Amino acid sequence: MGRVTQTETIPTGAGDARITWYAAGPGARLVLALGHGAGGGVEARDLQALAAHLPATGVTVALVEQPWRVAGKKVAPAPRTLDAAWHDLWPALRAPGLPVVAGGRSAGARVACRTARDLDAHAVLALSFPLHPPGRPERSRADELLGTGLPTLVVQGGNDSFGRPAEFPPGDHELVEVPWADHGFAVPKRATLGQDEALRLITGAVAKWLGSLRGPRE
Repeated sequence: MGRVTQTETIPTGAGDARITWYAAGPGARLVLALGHGAGGGVEARDLQALAAHLPATGVTVALVEQPWRVAGKKVAPAPRTLDAAWHDLWPALRAPGLPVVAGGRSAGARVACRTARDLDAHAVLALSFPLHPPGRPERSRADELLGTGLPTLVVQGGNDSFGRPAEFPPGDHELVEVPWADHGFAVPKRATLGQDEALRLITGAVAKWLGSLRGPRE
């Protein structure tokens, strides 16, 4: 079970960000940095499940709160402001001296995809990637996902109104579907997959993918 080992405040050009560390200990081989979405924070069920599960597999998890969230604001700023803050706090994520996998859920996944190559991230994890606004498939954000140039895993709910798995274009990314799940990975009571099972599917798939990643010089 992962536990909080440190919480630190990181100054950025957009204000103070916050990183909550769930350390894997001396055997750590990766840092997984996870940003939150535009409608919630790091208390999201998938982020918390990964923070609880992955340290035991040798992955230190860093849950990152953007400055707007730390300041208590209700609305996220423009994408360029989110990206700039992510750039500013990246040195703190690299401080443990391990390869860093850039990740996040929803808007946080977009930030990770847009910035990963410039920041020399090891790989990208996109949870509930918002492929398009609900009901607006013509406003695709596929270029952000397809442009990472890095090993990329998408974990997507089967009933995500921001883009169901079948809507995703082909590419180099891997995609894992969470049956029945919505954008927040909640599953309805009628689903054959329970909520705990859905979270285990997510953590298991992410752990397996992280374990398959090669080292930075391989």
